[in-house]
Amino acid sequence: MSGRPNSPEPDPGGPPLRLGTRRSALATAQSGQVAEAVSAATGRRVELVEITTYGDTSREQLAQIGGTGVFVSALRDALLDGSIDFAVHSLKDLPTAAPDGLALAAVPLREDPRDALVARDGLTLDELVGKCVQAPARIGTGSPRRTAQLNAWAAAAGVRIETVPIRGNVDTRIGLVHSGRLDAVVLAAAGLSRLGRLGEATQILDADLMLPAPGQGALAIECRAGDTALTAALGVLDDPVTRAAVTAERALLAALEAGCSAPVGALASVQRRTDGLSADADTALELRALVGTVDGSSVVQLSVTGAFGPEAASEQAAAALGRELAARMLAAGAAGLMGERVQ
Repeated sequence: MSGRPNSPEPDPGGPPLRLGTRRSALATAQSGQVAEAVSAATGRRVELVEITTYGDTSREQLAQIGGTGVFVSALRDALLDGSIDFAVHSLKDLPTAAPDGLALAAVPLREDPRDALVARDGLTLDELVGKCVQAPARIGTGSPRRTAQLNAWAAAAGVRIETVPIRGNVDTRIGLVHSGRLDAVVLAAAGLSRLGRLGEATQILDADLMLPAPGQGALAIECRAGDTALTAALGVLDDPVTRAAVTAERALLAALEAGCSAPVGALASVQRRTDGLSADADTALELRALVGTVDGSSVVQLSVTGAFGPEAASEQAAAALGRELAARMLAAGAAGLMGERVQ
């Protein structure tokens, strides 16, 4: 993540921009990275303002407390009341409905969107289930999406696993493996990378095995819609390809009427070409998605590809692609696989 070339040095005497962030180690790490980029791009100091959200204090599973918005609402309230100037969210946590009075100023370049396995003894998933012959491999995750795909994979592979619901920060989750309480946990590769702990992953799970959550690996930078100068300044951190990809994924999620805790996976990727005339020109956006029952017994998985280019309409085209794939998935029976849908 970088700002403009030759950006002015931040003025230590000027008024700082107040960046709202959750208190967790991961949230403050990724917010700190954004703060450095904003300082480089704008020449202004940025200070972190830690805010506790409902999702941070509740010990219930995310599916039980609604999932959507539980890590976001307190930050947005602080934006609207002027306590902070802008906020950084994990984009996958954002409700799909656009909030009144706020602007999505930037979606920076995305980290690896895939999931990562952290297993005992440095094992991959195949190796782990191969060694667990007396009892099923116990794999921890707090995500119905991951649970659904792990169970579907196990059924297709003819192996036994037990998915165990967990919550907590990265230390807590990985600690369950080190203590022997679990054989493995599944986490977002992007989170491990931002904490400098990607080396602890024993396997990066390919999207063919497990599609990530819509927006996973991406960050969202929000500010007040009326602050046009700050919106423009933050906009230099925006990556149009990342924004288009997550727009397609979130449009699908919205059209499915599913929340971030529903068993939905989606990943959009831009296909590139080098034709000698326009090197690395963006030509197409491929969107893959999956909806499944948590036990993995039923899955709808489809994909669609649409035109994509650098023109201003690309974001709208990406959203249309997401809605198109959602319609196909609903026609194939996806609604009946999500259980009670979360608005």
